Amino acid sequence: MIVQWIKSLIFLIYIYLAMVVLGLVFLPWAAVQPMGARMACRTYARHTLWLAGWFLGLRHEVRGEVPTDEVLIAAKHQSFMDILIIFLYAPTAKFIMKRELLWTPVIGLFAWRLGCVPVDRGKRGAAIARMIEDVEKGRAQPGQLIIYSQGTRVKPGVRAPYKVGTAVLYQQLGQPCVPAATNAGLFWPRSGVLRKPGLAVVEFLPRIEPGMSRNDFMQHLEIEVEAASDRLMAEAGFVPKG
Repeated sequence: MIVQWIKSLIFLIYIYLAMVVLGLVFLPWAAVQPMGARMACRTYARHTLWLAGWFLGLRHEVRGEVPTDEVLIAAKHQSFMDILIIFLYAPTAKFIMKRELLWTPVIGLFAWRLGCVPVDRGKRGAAIARMIEDVEKGRAQPGQLIIYSQGTRVKPGVRAPYKVGTAVLYQQLGQPCVPAATNAGLFWPRSGVLRKPGLAVVEFLPRIEPGMSRNDFMQHLEIEVEAASDRLMAEAGFVPKG
């Protein structure tokens, strides 16, 4: 365990340094073309996931049908690792993000060039309406819009409420919603240094087509994502307390 902790520390130092280096190398391309930002982020995600498997024994797997069209992905969020996996495999992924992140050096520029949707607290509807208009008029690239329905990373085994904002997006966009489950938090936790060996999985679940009521949608989404995430964690040997 001590050896794994030391390796995890080396890994974390390296990937944060790599984030800075890749950000600076790709910055000129990202500044003039959105593809530059996407290539930088995909390169970082691919390299980090490969290194986790090779150096730490932390492999990853994607199950289910990866969405490639214009959909809403409502994902379970346990770890930075599930962000990397979804971004790497969804071809034109973009995230709902806090507006304050736009002012973060380098990261803000890359998020903006990726087409991420910055939102102010209480003003998400206006931001989404602008995004829809930009896509329809060709000012923005269509893709897979990712939202974390619980609003934050949630520790494995902990129950947290699903926020109604996902249902508002689902109805406002009029697009299919693809739920996504994960067990990544078992191996790459929210805090601490240790990264454990094992198989981290992100599973894309069957689509929820447009047309459900807000309450029915939220109930269906939560049941599907929580059940699938519990199953993935059980496969990895996780037994929740209590």
